[in-house]
Amino acid sequence: MPGDMISLTIISGRSGSGKSTALHVLEDIGHYCIDNLPVTLLRPLIDRLSRDQSIQNVAVGIDARNIAEDLVEFPKVVQSFDEAVVTTKIIYLDSSSFSLVERFSETRRKHPLSDQKRDLREALDYERDLLSPISGMADLSIDTTGLTIHELRDLVKSRLAHDTHEFALLFQSFAYKNGVPVDADIVFDVRCLPNPHWKENLRNLTGMDEPVQEFLETQHDFHEMLKDLTALLQTWLPRFEANNRSYMTIAIGCTGGQHRSVYTCLKLFQHFAAQWDNVQIRHRELSKIQVKQGNRT
Repeated sequence: MPGDMISLTIISGRSGSGKSTALHVLEDIGHYCIDNLPVTLLRPLIDRLSRDQSIQNVAVGIDARNIAEDLVEFPKVVQSFDEAVVTTKIIYLDSSSFSLVERFSETRRKHPLSDQKRDLREALDYERDLLSPISGMADLSIDTTGLTIHELRDLVKSRLAHDTHEFALLFQSFAYKNGVPVDADIVFDVRCLPNPHWKENLRNLTGMDEPVQEFLETQHDFHEMLKDLTALLQTWLPRFEANNRSYMTIAIGCTGGQHRSVYTCLKLFQHFAAQWDNVQIRHRELSKIQVKQGNRT
């Protein structure tokens, strides 16, 4: 039995979702990376690495260019690995179909599954079905909708570049009008809280601004909501960690993703960052607001 375990990270997702970017990030932090690996070669790869022992950190990209029948067998292949030899993490990246269509239009790339009988949208839907055996086993799902390549690199690095044994926790604010993040493990709705949007002097600010924070701090419902959310997560997050969960994404949503969800996320982040080393925060809509404001100036 090899003395050093192999750490295998499998990156998958629909075309255009950022798989290549994720692999480049892992390569930058010391992983040996292989893109577009056939599922049938996963087992031989692990067998070879376990004998060689010169490489411990490996990342492979597996996508829908595989033979469909081989993708169906993916769960059996991964479950056949000896846990005393290899630890496996499966990372699935995805984006909204609308966002993926935009990316393909901008780059003028052809989707690998599109042809004369299947247009781009149909190819993306078919690809989701083909990859369902992988997405269903994912330890971490990352929603790349609306992210620039630089934002994606930063997000992947912050989530994957830490000690593999750490419990990684992400608090993410979002706007319900733009959809619930596909990578959320737990979602909380704070639209019932008093809305700073209806205060003219607060409308163009965000939950990161002191006047908005002061407004919410005066609201009894905000304190009740924060107390209950904190207590619930305080009870159950350690149990998820004890059950070998490596990643958790807690999504907090309000109507516009600008005020209530942002400050609630910030308060939860500050509380739990004192308990775990790998805690991050992301405000999905704020970068969009900043871009829009920047375009007006």
